[in-house]
Amino acid sequence: MIKIWGRANSVNVQKVLWCCDEISLPYDRVDAGLHFGRNDQPDYLAMNPNGKVPTLEDGDFTLWESNSILRYLAMQYAPQSDIYPREPRVRASVDRWMDWVLSTLQPVERNVFWGMVRTPPEKRDMAAIQKSADDAGKLWLMVDEHLRGRRYLEGDGFTLADIVLGAYCRRFIELDGIRRPATPNVQAWYDGLKTRPAFQRYVAPALT
Repeated sequence: MIKIWGRANSVNVQKVLWCCDEISLPYDRVDAGLHFGRNDQPDYLAMNPNGKVPTLEDGDFTLWESNSILRYLAMQYAPQSDIYPREPRVRASVDRWMDWVLSTLQPVERNVFWGMVRTPPEKRDMAAIQKSADDAGKLWLMVDEHLRGRRYLEGDGFTLADIVLGAYCRRFIELDGIRRPATPNVQAWYDGLKTRPAFQRYVAPALT
């Protein structure tokens, strides 16, 4: 059985757990990170020198970076599944969204999440938080246009791209206290993701 190191309230851990459920892959999860600690200990750093979560152990194989873990799990344990399409152009398009989340969306959206969820109300800089929310909103408008006429981000079905972007959408579209642009196509796509049992299990719980 594979082992996943990381706390359940980490968005990057949630992506991996969601993927495991979608491909019916059992796993053992070990709490690590933030108040659980462990990720700064020598044995953990020997697996993942970044000291971040998640880290995957699969027998004698260790892997870090959540999107790399997702790709590995899909290729190793669900090679016939369309969750990571084999057709090169569709797979490249899926990879594009996964990389875009980490390179472009996450650095902006992270400021909103930390400001509204992990900062006490009396210490929030609402002007700075709303500025980041406005910047994130522009990115979600781009996604909204892409989703026009589509049920999923790429191809004809649910893929890793929907997992990655869907997990971050949860942290933006359902936050109270910030202004967001209207994104009806994103909302329709997100409403579909919310019906998936794995989303309900791992991503839907209260943000902490």
